[in-house]
Amino acid sequence: MTTAPNGTPCWYELTTSNPDGAQAFYAAVIGWTIAGAGMPGMDYRLASAGGDMVAGIWVPDEPGMPTFWMLYFTAPNCDTAAKAVTKAGGTLHKGPFDIPGTGRFAIVADPQGAVFGILQPLDANGNAFDQKQTGHGNWHQLMTSDPKAAFAFYSALFGWKAGTSMDMGAMGSYDLFSHAGADIGGMMRQAPNLPGPGVPFWLPYFGVDGINAAAARITAAGGKVVNGPHDVPGGAFIVVGQDPQGAMFALVGPK
Repeated sequence: MTTAPNGTPCWYELTTSNPDGAQAFYAAVIGWTIAGAGMPGMDYRLASAGGDMVAGIWVPDEPGMPTFWMLYFTAPNCDTAAKAVTKAGGTLHKGPFDIPGTGRFAIVADPQGAVFGILQPLDANGNAFDQKQTGHGNWHQLMTSDPKAAFAFYSALFGWKAGTSMDMGAMGSYDLFSHAGADIGGMMRQAPNLPGPGVPFWLPYFGVDGINAAAARITAAGGKVVNGPHDVPGGAFIVVGQDPQGAMFALVGPK
């Protein structure tokens, strides 16, 4: 296998009960091209932007799974990373398993309960995460019950570095983290009234070319605008949305 850098965002995966509805929604809102992956016995669909594979949409074979977006991060050795998760108080939910033509993966949760994936890719040159391209992963926000403990966990696992902390008033602080010299996300305390899975979770941000127009597309396609649009430091604008099946996601771009 190609040696992958540790802790790079590499894939975004939507678990949903209605793949047809999800496909129509995200194609309309983000502009993805979505097609079946051709996996025998599984309805797994691939979303692409600008010729790059960005995300997967699938129906779980396990009853009772919530509708949510899961983020994957690279590791040079999936098995070693999965063991590190459990040693640090996290949970191993699935794997490690091999995916032919893709790599080796595991589904885990941090000690606070946020689920994420670890991928040891065969090809370390994927472009699902690209902050300069629309339709790609752009930012990664952890909503958690304990931001300080969560950062200690992820920094030990992936080598992420602490960045600027911004005062959010009654909501606490918003703590940026960086990877390979660039800010790639933030962590904050989960608000009790926030829509979502009801447990700590990762919120993916996808790039768009205009936030106001994208927010209008969310509601036009049957989703909900949960927060925004509003500006953030650095000159960008964001909107947090919920798709018709209930999955939380966010968009970032110019006004």
